[in-house]
Amino acid sequence: MMTSKILEPGQIEQPHGEIPFIRLPERKTLFRQRANRLRGLAEGHTIADFLNFMAQLADVQQGAIDSFPEVFLPDAPMLDLCREHGMPPLPARSWLRNPAWRRGLKRMIAALVAEATPQARDAMVRLYAMTPAELEAFADNILSEQQQSLDLALAPLVAAALQVYWTHMATTLGAQAFGRGDIANLCPVCASPPVASVVRIGGSEQGLRYLHCSLCGTEWHMVRVKCSNCEESKGLAYFGVEGAPETVKAEACDDCGSYLKIVYMEKDPHVEPVADDIATLALDVLMNETGKPRSGPNLMLFSAGLDL
Repeated sequence: MMTSKILEPGQIEQPHGEIPFIRLPERKTLFRQRANRLRGLAEGHTIADFLNFMAQLADVQQGAIDSFPEVFLPDAPMLDLCREHGMPPLPARSWLRNPAWRRGLKRMIAALVAEATPQARDAMVRLYAMTPAELEAFADNILSEQQQSLDLALAPLVAAALQVYWTHMATTLGAQAFGRGDIANLCPVCASPPVASVVRIGGSEQGLRYLHCSLCGTEWHMVRVKCSNCEESKGLAYFGVEGAPETVKAEACDDCGSYLKIVYMEKDPHVEPVADDIATLALDVLMNETGKPRSGPNLMLFSAGLDL
């Protein structure tokens, strides 16, 4: 059973000072904090084993980004051009990927395989045996959201390596490299859709809503009065599982007919969009009954996209 609340036109943000538009992830802590949150959410959860595996995967991601090698990045003229024309400089679907992401994937598999279940180990062995061309094709399908073409047992591992690669590139360039994108609901760094949005606390960000990129972990500001998918400001409703903590809601739009989860730091300062999204699959199931699809994927749970 769900509860809902309609967002009134007058419920707009009241920022204090200049609004920071882009928040790049903290590369030294992003995946470690995600792992810690997943383990905390796993306690007493019906899918505790899966959440703990996701925590292991996030730990391995942190190790991978801590030792990621130098890779090709856009130069200053290209970055200037992208800022001038509102183009993401690291577009997920067209960026020529460096082979380093594949080497990172294989190191991640090697770190996970010893403690994996037999089923997970079989998937890792299949993935490790793929040729470079097969891995690149697999990555193309993930980044273009071609779910029907994916082996869903392997997708989270490949997506995890891609997240590390794009987070490495984004944080190496720094926030000053990026401007506002022409398409408000896509990441200004890599043009990927958000996995969720987060209402932040503290300082100039108090009460502000940021969309959280499903690929590179970058966050970008979008006012709370707008649908995060179509930017319509009317007909927004907020749904939650009755009796569950109000940390996570589904923000649904009658205009475009989609929803995306929103997490509230004021309810729990330790929320993490990717982790809290995974742990609230019951909310996705209930939203699926309304006929509204998600507007953005969780790459760690690709099969929970449009058909649950």
